[in-house]
Amino acid sequence: MTRTSLDALPFPDGATAAAALEVATAYHSPALLNHSLRAYVWAAARGVVDGIPFDPELLYVAALFHDLGLVPEFDSHTVAFEEAGGHVAQVFAAGAGWPAERRRRLSDMIVRHMWPTVEVSLDPEGHLLNRATALEITGRDADDFPAGFRAEVLERHPRLDLAERFLVCFQSQAARKPDSSAAGSVRSGLATRMAANPLDNSA
Repeated sequence: MTRTSLDALPFPDGATAAAALEVATAYHSPALLNHSLRAYVWAAARGVVDGIPFDPELLYVAALFHDLGLVPEFDSHTVAFEEAGGHVAQVFAAGAGWPAERRRRLSDMIVRHMWPTVEVSLDPEGHLLNRATALEITGRDADDFPAGFRAEVLERHPRLDLAERFLVCFQSQAARKPDSSAAGSVRSGLATRMAANPLDNSA
């Protein structure tokens, strides 16, 4: 991947982005908030370097809300956490005045971040978020980013106790919702993959 810098990435600065950050800050733990911010950074960096056009505001809001379904206030006992988060995001986006199609796209991105892969032709922003969250949790394709850029991102948004908190969240989801994507991840060895994440090993 061609070198880029954190400050060179596009960051939305409108009222909707500010409100999304305010909501995410209110409900996420510090570790989960930093995880969500890093997810945007990895996704935006890949989009810029790989020449994938993307909507920064849409991607930013999706990144901040993609794990809201894991927090106690929005945790659902009836649907997978990514579906619950998609519903919360749609309510937020409606309040922000987004049209129905844009709200649906936001929800779809959040649901799709748990897919094995998302084709860029289907959903460019969803593709970027999917790859960014996989990098965050298991370190997939971490070597695509130069070591200096990785260090810059981790210094700006430290990982804190993300690995411990995230695994506990997924194990809880798996126990209560055995047919969910989170349960499938746990059964397929999530703990082992997380333990080998170079982002934690280098932090």
